[in-house]
Amino acid sequence: MSGDTITKPYGPLSFTPSRAARELGLKRGELDLAVHLGLIRTVPDEGGGGRRVPRSEIDRLSSGDGVPEALLDRVQVVGTTEGADVMNVPAGRFTRLARLGLVVPVKWYLNRYRAVVWLYLAEELKQFAADEKNAPVLNARRMPEGPRGLLDAGVDLRPRNWRGRHRGFLLRLAEDPWESAGALAAFLDPVQVAEIVPDPYERSHLNRFRPGPPASGAPGSPGALIAERIMTADDLDEISLLRADLAAVLEEARDTRPAPRPTAKRTPAPAHPRHVGTHRLAEPGQRENWGQPEGQPEEPGRSEAPQPPRGLLSRLRRKARRATTT
Repeated sequence: MSGDTITKPYGPLSFTPSRAARELGLKRGELDLAVHLGLIRTVPDEGGGGRRVPRSEIDRLSSGDGVPEALLDRVQVVGTTEGADVMNVPAGRFTRLARLGLVVPVKWYLNRYRAVVWLYLAEELKQFAADEKNAPVLNARRMPEGPRGLLDAGVDLRPRNWRGRHRGFLLRLAEDPWESAGALAAFLDPVQVAEIVPDPYERSHLNRFRPGPPASGAPGSPGALIAERIMTADDLDEISLLRADLAAVLEEARDTRPAPRPTAKRTPAPAHPRHVGTHRLAEPGQRENWGQPEGQPEEPGRSEAPQPPRGLLSRLRRKARRATTT
């Protein structure tokens, strides 16, 4: 027996997200956020069942110090009240900072009143508070005049900033230009997409790679409509940038792999009736039209009943006249 043996790797080469979360001591939502932030690498499932976490990635993370605590610190999220405590500012001041886009939400959800609750990375808030350049907006009794004017005008950059962050996440997962185009199209309404992609076959192919907003209820439900509104760009310059990026990526996608189109089916030619010379053979149950070219109507007024010979008719008429005069 040969001494050469093939050693199979122990266990699966990759894990589903739920199994990977258990392996790392994380909740499923914590693992999803770590993937979102690029802290955990994933690969496509060859069977088409979504993305998976390679065993090598599990081993890499498990070999570090302080697992899972170090990873948990990096994915810890807080709402407005906790975020204000982290930054040591009133909750009202924290909300104004978020509306101005100075702190960027990483997630959101709808509470039982269908109000949007924005969540922030605690690690980022700590870094913002520790930067001395941010002292004027953190510690001043009143907001500086410029930011205060924007707030008075009703500015709220939280949805746009979240879209930018989520777009980066989707683009990181894209494996080819069509997937990148789908990620960009996800933030434009269908009318905008139709203007950029007028070809229906191309648009149908693009929509295969267009992810929807985070799950927030059944399609058409109030929660789903809110999620769609948050996902869709509504600022003119944001829309303009997305349209330009989508048009550029589509050019690359077309060059790489054109969108599939249906193959035209050849229609068989209709069967022609058989002809004998210029005359059509009679169909079953029809009178043969010998001597009548095909397609010409019969002479008007001709009777279908057989007619007696002309000589016999003349003799009958003469006999009838003689009988009348006698």
